[in-house]
Amino acid sequence: MNPNQESSVVEELAEKISSVFSIYEIQQAEDTIYFFGMPREDGKGIHQKLWAIFTEKGYQYSIKYELGEYILIASPFKAAGERIWINLVLALATFLTTMVMGSFLFGADPISNPSDVLKGIPFTIAIMTVLGAHEAGHYIVARKHGMHTSLPYFIPFPSLIGTMGAVIKHRGPIPDRKALFDVGVSGPLIGLFVSILITAIGLLQRPIQVTGGGAQIQLALPPLFEFITYFIPLNETAPLHPVAFAGWVGMLVTALNLIPVGQLDGGHVLRAMVGEKASRFSRILPFLLIPLGFYITYFQNRDGLMWVFWGLFLSLFAASGHPKPVNDDIPLDKGRMVLGIIAFILGLLSITLVPIQVR
Repeated sequence: MNPNQESSVVEELAEKISSVFSIYEIQQAEDTIYFFGMPREDGKGIHQKLWAIFTEKGYQYSIKYELGEYILIASPFKAAGERIWINLVLALATFLTTMVMGSFLFGADPISNPSDVLKGIPFTIAIMTVLGAHEAGHYIVARKHGMHTSLPYFIPFPSLIGTMGAVIKHRGPIPDRKALFDVGVSGPLIGLFVSILITAIGLLQRPIQVTGGGAQIQLALPPLFEFITYFIPLNETAPLHPVAFAGWVGMLVTALNLIPVGQLDGGHVLRAMVGEKASRFSRILPFLLIPLGFYITYFQNRDGLMWVFWGLFLSLFAASGHPKPVNDDIPLDKGRMVLGIIAFILGLLSITLVPIQVR
């Protein structure tokens, strides 16, 4: 940006923010602009207006009070260069790994007969739709609130389902609790809705015949899944259809993401609902999961080590803390508070103490 353009941007910003921030001096240091003045409104109203003004011009801002004066500090948001080819390559690799693992779920043998790998396509479409819907929910809502975020990164991995899920990267500040809540809750709710649809579609499919020995996998059906089987009966004499299994996985992913710790989706939602008080619960919860896992393993003689691992893993999330929204003063409205409670209840209904066991 040349000096004339910089001067024009500074003047335009000064003119727009003058309605909420009285300016008596402006200073610049490289790309950072310092507006010295006095807020015309209280902290609860000014942030929302300033966020819209600065975001429109590609700036992020903060307000400081030093030596008896207010300083509005603005700097251009420098978004990382999007390398979409990475997203595409990872998505293609995940399509292949889930297709391979999906073919095994359909009773095929892609090792002896490589063309059998195509039999896994229905599972691939189902599982990537479930995972993609979750991340798309985050992406769309974040963009709606003017937040900077990446496209989804699918993670190929030689696991039971051929993937470790998908993630998106949020860059830059969070405007307020409302935006934090909306972004945090959108992924789980949209992902869960799609999981329910995929489960219903899978339950409507004809049973598959799987031959061969090896380890047997036992799935515990969560209450939400069992509720669906009330309307679409489950064939208990045949293995769970791979498409319905993809819906089961979506419910499990939703439940784990809604655990209110750190920067998990549940951590975002709880932080938006109760503010900084959430950090106490976020620090304690992981260390409650560890003894729960040992209790299930050694007192119930079931496989509860997942909770031990998850508790240790989440302790790292809790240690990293949670970014503070630019405007942390305005609490959520009652509608969002109720929706947050509903989201956590749905999370509990989407999981069991021992989701999966291998025998």
